[in-house]
Amino acid sequence: MMEEQEFRRRCDAALEALQRRLNDLAGEHDFEVEGHSGKLEILFEEPEETRFVISPNAPVRQIWISALATSFKLGWSDAASGFVLDKTGEPLNAVMSRILSQQLGIQVTV
Repeated sequence: MMEEQEFRRRCDAALEALQRRLNDLAGEHDFEVEGHSGKLEILFEEPEETRFVISPNAPVRQIWISALATSFKLGWSDAASGFVLDKTGEPLNAVMSRILSQQLGIQVTV
């Protein structure tokens, strides 16, 4: 297991890059992005008020996404040089593309 300091560095970089990309998409797709306390929140008003939460879980060295009544747990992959969904091997941006597309009902690429 990687050291906590290394996890924090990698996680911060991944979440900062994700937040920049989500901010670019937010106006076009009518959602809001908030970043605070080391986590990101995506807020939707349509079709119903919904919140996705993306946060680090340092004890297990994962990024957790709470969205669509599901918890997605992404661990670091040296092979992918990034965080990937443990179940499928999808990288963080692919997971976000999939769940945003499902929420919005249109294809979104993060």
